[in-house]
Amino acid sequence: MKSLLSFTKKEFMEHFRSAKIIILTGVFILFAIINPMIAKFTPVIIEMLSESMQGGMEITAGEVTAMDSWLQFIKNAPMALIVFMLLESSIFTKEYQKGTLVLTLTKGLKRHTVLISKTFVMLTLWTAEYFMCYGLTYPFNNILWDNTVAENLPFMALSWWILGVMAICLSVLFSVIAKNNILVLAGTGGVILGSYLIGSLPKIGDYMPTLLMNSTPVIYGLEEVSHYIHAIIIAVSISVISVIVSVPIFNKKHI
Repeated sequence: MKSLLSFTKKEFMEHFRSAKIIILTGVFILFAIINPMIAKFTPVIIEMLSESMQGGMEITAGEVTAMDSWLQFIKNAPMALIVFMLLESSIFTKEYQKGTLVLTLTKGLKRHTVLISKTFVMLTLWTAEYFMCYGLTYPFNNILWDNTVAENLPFMALSWWILGVMAICLSVLFSVIAKNNILVLAGTGGVILGSYLIGSLPKIGDYMPTLLMNSTPVIYGLEEVSHYIHAIIIAVSISVISVIVSVPIFNKKHI
């Protein structure tokens, strides 16, 4: 336990030294500001375009509410996850390439301790940064409008967090298989893309984790939260299995 805490502390310090935490925090704060700002100023932009158009055509924008900002949150969530994965996909592979992991293991640190520690660090960062973004967007929307127009906001936020957790656990699995972060990203993205494509098939889509990407009907009150239960169970199962399978593979991996 002491070695796990020590290595985890080292990982967090490495994230500070490499400015990854600063970059991630800046990106997620930016998304939190962009969500309401785009919603707020879109009608102004549309009005300006309407005035500049020739031929007398007039474009009018509807009344802006907090719903528009939350829809923007849903649109920006995949971008935030992609940025996170781009920065974190090398958490294992850079150590393979530099040979620093060999030195760590020769000091007596168990391989499963390394894997658990790195997984914990990524999950902690994703949770902190993502819910910071949600936590900032919520009061911004309340100040500008009224959040009561959107239903099931906590579930909407939870659905994208679960998808992020699944992506991280998949990246851990591909990190112990591949030695290149490009392959890690390709493997993780391939599984998610495959889930999305399979989800377009009739009667199967409700079981695919990528159903959680489509949380718009939930905040409109057009779909019950229970409709997403199967997708959540599958996403959580994939996450847990990915980490469990990673342990024996990493134990046997030649570093």
